[in-house]
Amino acid sequence: MEMLIMIHACKIASAERVTAVIPCYPYARQDKKDKSRAPISAKLVANMLSVAGADHIITMDLHASQIQGFFDIPVDNLYAEPAVLKWIKENIENWRECVIVSPDAGGAKRVVSIADRLNVNFALIHKERAVANEVQRMTLVGDVDNRIAIIVDDLADTCGTVVKAAEKLKEAGAKAVFAVMTHGVFSGPALERVMGSCIEAIVVSNTIPQHEKIARCPKIQVIDVSSIIGEAIRRTHNGESISYLLQNIPL
Repeated sequence: MEMLIMIHACKIASAERVTAVIPCYPYARQDKKDKSRAPISAKLVANMLSVAGADHIITMDLHASQIQGFFDIPVDNLYAEPAVLKWIKENIENWRECVIVSPDAGGAKRVVSIADRLNVNFALIHKERAVANEVQRMTLVGDVDNRIAIIVDDLADTCGTVVKAAEKLKEAGAKAVFAVMTHGVFSGPALERVMGSCIEAIVVSNTIPQHEKIARCPKIQVIDVSSIIGEAIRRTHNGESISYLLQNIPL
């Protein structure tokens, strides 16, 4: 709401252009009607931003890329992938022998992209939910025996999925399990679940502040993506292309 008020204030003050920088897009998971009479909140947020007067949106790792189609204004969806690749190479020993794992079918494209750039194998976990935010059953597709498994996803919310996925990977013979997520929401019992899990470390970006959560959960590590967002702002302001940022971290 504060952002909408600020956009409106800039607009009525005759601002030539207003760019809204939203590192973690709100209600991104509610991008479709999964049941009768359910709201499409992501579309509502898009409408509110447009009506308030935003001319351009900069965000990072949308839960579903089609959210960009909810807008009639330009949307730049940045990727944390370059920062994730850098972290893996710098912090995982023998990363060339690791396996990149998607905790659900929806994240397969993201995982394949990272695995290809690292030139390593990938695996997939198929999950079935009984109710929202609760996973009923999981099936592993791929080989992680005697390897380091790195779970990659866009959002860490209640962490029920990632913790159960880690247990499944350990059962399948993984030597160690790491989790890398772009947005660390950590709602409800998430921190307690992570602390009691077999996950070595859960790595998130700073699209959401993590200072208080790190104090409660030492397993959380943070990747800084401020340079990517800052360079995107500079390039947008100067009318330059941001395509370089989709594959690289700015120097």
